[in-house]
Amino acid sequence: MKKTVWLSLLMLPAVLLASGADAESSRYFAQTGRETDFLPRVVNFVIFASLLYYLLANPIKNFFKGRSEGIAAQLSEIEERLQAAKDEKKEAQNRLEKSEQKAAQIIADAKEEAILLAGKVAAANQNELALMDKQLQDKMAFEERKAARETIEEILSENITNEDIMLDESKVVEIISRKVA
Repeated sequence: MKKTVWLSLLMLPAVLLASGADAESSRYFAQTGRETDFLPRVVNFVIFASLLYYLLANPIKNFFKGRSEGIAAQLSEIEERLQAAKDEKKEAQNRLEKSEQKAAQIIADAKEEAILLAGKVAAANQNELALMDKQLQDKMAFEERKAARETIEEILSENITNEDIMLDESKVVEIISRKVA
C-alpha cells in the first residue's frame, strides 16, 4: 500500500509536466521522432549508476568490512580486559580471605601467647615473692641476731669493767644470761 502511494507521488510530477507542449518539445520530436527524452535519460542514469557501483562498491564494502573488524577487535580486547579484571578481582578476594584467616590466626596465637606469658609472669612473680619472703625472714633473723649482739656488746661494755675481767668464765655467763633474759 505504501509503495503504491510513493510510486504515484513520484510519477505525478512526470505526468503533470508531460502534458505541456512547448516549442522545445516539438523540435525534439522533429529531430528524434519521439515526444520525450525519458528513455535515453533512464539509460544514461542506469549506466551512471552501474559505473558508480563498479567503481565504489568494493572500496565501500572494504571500508565497512574493516570498520566491523576493527569494532570486533575492540570488543574482543574489551572482553579480554573485562575477563582479566574479573580474574584479578577474584584473586584479590582470595588473597583478602587468606589475609583475614591469617589475621584471625595471628590474633588467636597472640591471645594464646599472652595467656602463656601471663602465666609465666605470674609464676615468676610467685617465685619472686617467695624468694623475697624468704629473704625477709633471713634478714629479720639476721637483724635479730645483730640486735642481740649489739645488746650483748652494749651490756658487756657497760657492765664489764676492768675489775670484772678477772672474773672466771661461769661468772661471765651468769651476767650475760641475766641481761639477755
